[in-house]
Amino acid sequence: MSTPPALRANRDFLLLWTGAGLAFVGSRISTVAYPMLVLAFTGSASDAGIVGFFANLPYLLQLAGGVLADRVDRRRLMIVCDLGRIAATATMAVALAFGRFWLPQVACVAFCDNGLAILYRIAERASVRNLVRDDDLPVALSRNEARQRGAGLIGAPVGSFLFALARWAPFVSTLATSLLSLLSLLMIRSKFQTERVKGPRRSMAADLRAGLAWAWHQPVVRVIALLIAGSNMLFAALTLSLQYIVRREHSSAAEAGVAIGVIFGISGAGGLLGALNAAWWTRAVSLPTLVIGCNIVWAVLMPLVAVVRSPVGLGALFAGMGYAGALWNVAAAAYQQRVTPDELQGRLLSVAILVAYGTVPLGSMAGGFLLNAWGAVHTVLALGACMAGLALWTALSPAIRELAVVPHDLASQI
Repeated sequence: MSTPPALRANRDFLLLWTGAGLAFVGSRISTVAYPMLVLAFTGSASDAGIVGFFANLPYLLQLAGGVLADRVDRRRLMIVCDLGRIAATATMAVALAFGRFWLPQVACVAFCDNGLAILYRIAERASVRNLVRDDDLPVALSRNEARQRGAGLIGAPVGSFLFALARWAPFVSTLATSLLSLLSLLMIRSKFQTERVKGPRRSMAADLRAGLAWAWHQPVVRVIALLIAGSNMLFAALTLSLQYIVRREHSSAAEAGVAIGVIFGISGAGGLLGALNAAWWTRAVSLPTLVIGCNIVWAVLMPLVAVVRSPVGLGALFAGMGYAGALWNVAAAAYQQRVTPDELQGRLLSVAILVAYGTVPLGSMAGGFLLNAWGAVHTVLALGACMAGLALWTALSPAIRELAVVPHDLASQI
């Protein structure tokens, strides 16, 4: 493959960045709209839960998606994902435009929409390294992180606003963003993966085992995955604790909702700022220093949630943690992209996402039990103590210190 141009003149990366960003905004819009749609037509929380189950079911199947992203042309796979999302959301928009609502259809569309969005995201992330120069990779990943956080900030309120205008409007919007993403992919000329060595085709199960075996034999990759899983579990419990605290501090659900909105708005701005600054940090300090520092920041800020009650003050704490989280994500992604052979990128990303988010339900459940048993203050302090333990492990881990030396070719270890 020829050397890509510098990032500022990299037409193909800009097209991918823009198209994927629009696709992610559309995904956030439709994700917000599904439960609102069900509740508007049926008023049943159980029906909304059924649709939520089908919308989240693809997360359990993403390992197969990672294998697929490594076996086929990633650009073509993303095109198919866009076409599938266009077809699925079109059926939803047309049905709603004629006043039709059928719960099985909503569940099916939610499954297809989110499943194809997950597959698209895995293929897109696996492709970035092939579209940019190696020394531009941290900047590219920083921009991707900012794009992801920006899509989260924009998508939810836009989805709610569009649903208030017309029930079909969020799905037309998602259809339009998928169409623009498709057009951007059709304009890209660069290849999204390296040339594959011809050989006997293995089964998908064998390919998955090969990816898992490679990841398990990389101590740094293994430790990073465990640290992310542990911190995500703690943050899931902390977010539940935050909502519990805010609800107890305000007399009405409306006041609590406004306070939560203020906190998450400030927090999101902090995460976006961290993503925008991440490339500078990766140049200014070593990766071990950055990773250890982020975990220390979390350990310092997390227990303060037990004593701060002002929405602005809580927002500032979560903004600081979000800022550190963005730096941590870019640092971990930069290392993973550089050390993972291209033919394993999809599988490693799918495993990393599964490990990272697989602990979130456990964190939420544990947080609920702890809040009932200990109350908010002691629960948050316990979470802070656990975070301090993770920070100490990070500081003492030999694997984290190995981040200072980034090998560029581990393909021989497949």
